[in-house]
Amino acid sequence: MNTVIQKVGIYAKKNHPDAEQIAVDIRDRLEAEQLTVIMEDSLAEQIGQVRGYAEDEIPGQVDLIIVLGGDGTLISVARQVGDLPVPILGVNLGRLGFLTEITRTELPEMLERIIRGEFVVSSRMMLDAVIHRNGEVLGEYTVLNDVVINKGALARIIDMHTSVDNDHLTVFKADGLIIASPTGSTGYNLAAGGPIIYPGINSLVITPICPHTLTNRPIIVSDDARIKIEVKFDDDVVFFTADGQVGRKLQPGDLVEVRKSSSRTLLIASPSKDYFEILRTKLSWGER
Repeated sequence: MNTVIQKVGIYAKKNHPDAEQIAVDIRDRLEAEQLTVIMEDSLAEQIGQVRGYAEDEIPGQVDLIIVLGGDGTLISVARQVGDLPVPILGVNLGRLGFLTEITRTELPEMLERIIRGEFVVSSRMMLDAVIHRNGEVLGEYTVLNDVVINKGALARIIDMHTSVDNDHLTVFKADGLIIASPTGSTGYNLAAGGPIIYPGINSLVITPICPHTLTNRPIIVSDDARIKIEVKFDDDVVFFTADGQVGRKLQPGDLVEVRKSSSRTLLIASPSKDYFEILRTKLSWGER
């Protein structure tokens, strides 16, 4: 991608001990090149910047966003960006992330690329999820990673009547169900035994959580598919969660509909490592 960057927004993981100094270093370097830097409220207050902005105000004002933290922080920011074509640079402040690919040592070089407008962007699919109750829309969510239906700690197994493009798939009798994008396939889906999907493959994965029927297995469907899940359970606690960060309690008979979103998340890729290297590092492949 070769584009002119004039205004940069910075978000940071709350209360991280290193975030303040790194944010100051980024601001000073970019402002030395006459770029404008704005920060979300709490970060601006921590570093003594005169003005900060609400998190949802920043994406519409900037050409690029830098996120200091881990994958969870980046996922939260991606929801704020929504359908705006604003690329996101994830800088990991801990161990290497699947999404926050840039390490602290790589950051100075990456800032020079940003100043020159020379960087590579990976376009990632997002998901739209809608909760229907009694024929009315109860909630709408756009997510980067996954949509999850799961039971409370003491609840019984949930019956999830699932269809794909109005064709009946099955009734999953399980602790829950995960609908993940390729990006989200390395999250909860992977922990639940689902497959890793390369980010460029146009597909979604449906993965049951601890299914009562052992022959229930994850299934990959087209990214054009419309997935519907009607939940049926007794007087138990069942939750809907979006990206593991927001959500609500469900009631028996609620219908959850999931499909590919028209929004895309634009992630700035590391210039020094590819997707498979990240997998090998994160998952310790090849080690004995």
